[in-house]
Amino acid sequence: MLVKFCGATTAAEIGDMAEAGADLVGLWYRVPGGPAELSSGQLAELAAAARERGVAPVLVTFAAEPAPLLAAVAAASVPWVQLHGYQPPSVVRALRRDGPPGLKIAKVLHLKDGACAERGLTAAYERAGADCFLYDAVAPDGRIGSTARTLDDAAVTALADRTGLPFLLAGGLHAGNREAFAGAVAHPRFLGIDADSAARGAGGLLDAGRAAAVTRAWRPR
Repeated sequence: MLVKFCGATTAAEIGDMAEAGADLVGLWYRVPGGPAELSSGQLAELAAAARERGVAPVLVTFAAEPAPLLAAVAAASVPWVQLHGYQPPSVVRALRRDGPPGLKIAKVLHLKDGACAERGLTAAYERAGADCFLYDAVAPDGRIGSTARTLDDAAVTALADRTGLPFLLAGGLHAGNREAFAGAVAHPRFLGIDADSAARGAGGLLDAGRAAAVTRAWRPR
């Protein structure tokens, strides 16, 4: 299974996530008001640091304009894009058509009270060329991304049954709640996890020890 930690802002954090067993590290780009937002220069710098440590950098964005995303993908040489907003299938299609060969596209599906906001679009995302979905929770006030809200296992597995792509699981995951997602982990299309809040230390930065605890708890032994 893949382990992703999201929202790195320093090369030191990326090194810590590599030591913690991460496969992927999320780098925020065009996430307005996001605490881990990066400039294009910082994105390229941290993507290079991730590659040096053997961790795949993931461009995480709320943007819905393909052209600047394609430019950022090319400039930073990122192998993954995570569309973490309400982008239409046309954005996925443009990235697939005009992006570099082998680009991985993860489209986030947002769940609130067990209902998926993009339920009617999942087949369109698949046809457009998404490689996987990422299931994440919406906060009661509508906030998305790094909300530390947890999902319901039954809702996750029901959504996975209705879709045809592998999925990453997010939403308040930590070292102590793997058993709460027994159905999701056992699902044949379960791809891995995406954690943020549980991997952060007192100073708000991603922490090697906390991240390693998440990896140990979730990765099959």
